[in-house]
Amino acid sequence: MIPALHRPSIRGRARADLGPLLLVAGVVLVITLLAAAVPPLMRATADRAAQEAIRKAGPDAAVQAQARWEDDYGPNGGRVRSTGIAADVDDFRGRAEEALDPDLRAALRPPITTVAAVTLAVTDGSVQRHFQVDYVQDDAGGPAVTWIAGRAPGGTADGNVEIPLNGPLWEVQVGLSETEAAALKLKPGGHVPVQDELRQPYNLLVSGIFRPVDPADPAWRTVPWVLQPSSGLDGSGSTRLGGLLSADSLPDARLAFQQDQLRRTVWFAADPDKLTWESAQQLAATAAALKATSASSGARDDSLKWDTGLDRVLRDVRAQVDAAYAQAAVLLIAVLAGAVLVLLLAADLIARRRATALAATRQRGAGLPSLATELLIESAVVTVPAAALGIALSLLLAGGAALLWTLPVVVCAIAAGPAFGVLAAARATRDRRAPANRSARRRQLRTAQLRRVAIDATVLAAAAGAVVALHQRGIASGSDSALPASAPTLGVIAGTLLVLRLMPVGTGLALRQSLRSRRPLAVFGAARAAATAARVLPLLVLTVTTALAAFAVTLDTTTARGTADGAWQTVGGDARLDVPPDSRDDATKIAAQLATAPGVKHAVAAEVIDGVRVIADNNALTPTLVIVDAAAFQQLRADTPLPAAPDLAGLSGPRALVRSGDGSLRPGMTMRLRLENTDPMVELTAVGTAPAIGTATDVILVDASAGLAYQPDTVWVTGSGAAKAVEAAATGGRAETRAEVLDDRRSAPLNAGLAALEWAAAGTLLLLGMLGFALSAASSAPARWETLARLRTLGLRPRDTHRVAAGELLPPVLVAAIGGPLLGLLLVKLTFGPLALRTLTGQLADPATTVPWWLLGVAAVLLLGTLVAVVAAEAALRRHLRLGDVLRAGGS
Repeated sequence: MIPALHRPSIRGRARADLGPLLLVAGVVLVITLLAAAVPPLMRATADRAAQEAIRKAGPDAAVQAQARWEDDYGPNGGRVRSTGIAADVDDFRGRAEEALDPDLRAALRPPITTVAAVTLAVTDGSVQRHFQVDYVQDDAGGPAVTWIAGRAPGGTADGNVEIPLNGPLWEVQVGLSETEAAALKLKPGGHVPVQDELRQPYNLLVSGIFRPVDPADPAWRTVPWVLQPSSGLDGSGSTRLGGLLSADSLPDARLAFQQDQLRRTVWFAADPDKLTWESAQQLAATAAALKATSASSGARDDSLKWDTGLDRVLRDVRAQVDAAYAQAAVLLIAVLAGAVLVLLLAADLIARRRATALAATRQRGAGLPSLATELLIESAVVTVPAAALGIALSLLLAGGAALLWTLPVVVCAIAAGPAFGVLAAARATRDRRAPANRSARRRQLRTAQLRRVAIDATVLAAAAGAVVALHQRGIASGSDSALPASAPTLGVIAGTLLVLRLMPVGTGLALRQSLRSRRPLAVFGAARAAATAARVLPLLVLTVTTALAAFAVTLDTTTARGTADGAWQTVGGDARLDVPPDSRDDATKIAAQLATAPGVKHAVAAEVIDGVRVIADNNALTPTLVIVDAAAFQQLRADTPLPAAPDLAGLSGPRALVRSGDGSLRPGMTMRLRLENTDPMVELTAVGTAPAIGTATDVILVDASAGLAYQPDTVWVTGSGAAKAVEAAATGGRAETRAEVLDDRRSAPLNAGLAALEWAAAGTLLLLGMLGFALSAASSAPARWETLARLRTLGLRPRDTHRVAAGELLPPVLVAAIGGPLLGLLLVKLTFGPLALRTLTGQLADPATTVPWWLLGVAAVLLLGTLVAVVAAEAALRRHLRLGDVLRAGGS
């Protein structure tokens, strides 16, 4: 049976309560816009983060294919010079393109083919200089160059000739860039003095010197050492230079080197502009599968062997994106919870305003189903257009809309009004009477108490389960992440309910204390507060929104402080200079010069060696070795926010400090290590914990007096003038300043987006809290000002009525202003760990919680200001209340 609707009643109720209904529509509009827009904005931010990571990774994110050459032995047992080797390289590139998955190939840039020889040692007396010859080809035939001296490399011989295996060294012509020719002091016609690990020399003739037409050509990124000397590629302290081959000299390079000393590679660089976060994940999975099905590196045929670092690059980005998504979900659920509570409070206000009219309608014969349908139509008419407008704005501003996130607000806005209205009508017209039997009344009271305890226990169990799930599942994203992400919100709600159960005790105590005083205003205010202390929604809205706002602000301040500390840790000071290989003999002098620069406090030189081979407790490890003057290093760290390293004091001789992410290095153990170009192994004893050095997880730090070969390659500098001094001294080296690192991390897509969301969530929650307070005050205003009007007939002055009204409304404000932030900080301690903030701050460990104590003052000022404004507004509206109206109301 279809319920009968009374349209005049629907229109009349809507007109009478137009203000509260418009308020509901406004809340639905704003929260729907926020809930619908945040997920697509986060997806767009994740897209930018993945694209930026791929750009920074460069060749490390490229997909590469290699294949072994076919043997070039001739019929007489010698090696044959093949003039078609350049064409074979082209065929190899085509074969690699055909083997790629079409989806993977669509996200990759045009291939670049390289033929690279083994790295050879330069024998001109220089320290750790290496040389490598390379052939580079792209779709245009190779990067364009201008020969400023000599000519392009040509062939040593004509045709397919066979040379004996024991013949003289075969000559191959190479070209040098003008920078590398100057570094090697070579001219056209000269030979590059090189040899391999077995001290076998090679015949490399310099045919000419070139200048690149476009140094930014992507082809040069695969062989950067051909244009500029590159440091650290062949070990710590080494420098690699390169020579350029041509299609004419490539056949001679094949003969000048042994069979397996020349490798061919096709590079497919990922195109960031064609990738989104989702497609990047698919691309990484495809690349990983390609590596898994690749031919073995030990295969002696010409099958393709695939490799890529794209999956590793995106794995790091995925950790950051997961952390960002988890934090965004936590904040969004908090805002939705605050909005739902405010909508419930608005529905309660509307139901209280309509209580008399709804009771009259019910007494005239209207059924509850008909009344529920009328109220449901009214709610839908108010909610659906507001939600549709919010979704439309989200589509316009964010390029998408997450409809699932809007459901809680829309459903609550539609269902809360009818539910509260029907409940009010049913209560007003029910014929159930209070039992006269005392035991029956006691049984009713116990039943109500048991229900309340059951509700509290259920919420508390849900909060505990959410916190446990958050710690067990961590920040993993997916369909099962809603419960862990709701842990802070459920925890705050559970804590507020516990506080709520204590409110009657507190207000009752305040009332008893006021009865002993001689101030009647205190008695009136305490009595009114005790009478309204049991109301659940007002205190719940105020405390929950304030606590969650404190959680959001603490999340932002902790992340900001962690990012700043992470920049200190990454750089090691206000600035760091990586000394170029050819200047490392003067690194100590450079540090001394930097120490005397204006605004510089400390400048400490050190040698940082990655991947040192160490044997500790019969385990082979490859930590980072740091050799530094321990006393000077301790003084430098003391003038920075970096954590103190007390174990640096007194470190000398064959003793070391260690740090390990997995516990493989620990104080008390004995270690043996071997450095390059040193035969005897050095034995060290770990005597303490080393400070964090950059991003290295495993560190061994020894004093410069330990007897190890010491050639500084890093200078840490502190002071206000450190950045300027290091940049001026960075000729040929690389300068890194803390300010630049900090700015880069703060402006990173994920960090910047989360910071904006955290402040938006905190502001929205505080506004919802103030709105909820105003609604709760409005719902209790009629009864409060009736009582105050009666007190005025007994001689209470208008100014005194304002104080009594403020006293009635003050307890929830005090609880929210003090307990809300403290409750939020408690949830910070319980939930910050699994959010993995370190992935966004760039630290090795989670950042220390930074408590914004100023938030207590801000919350108190805002809530007390709202209290004053509400009391003043109510006083203005009730100023003309007539005595006859008050007396009639009292006698009804």
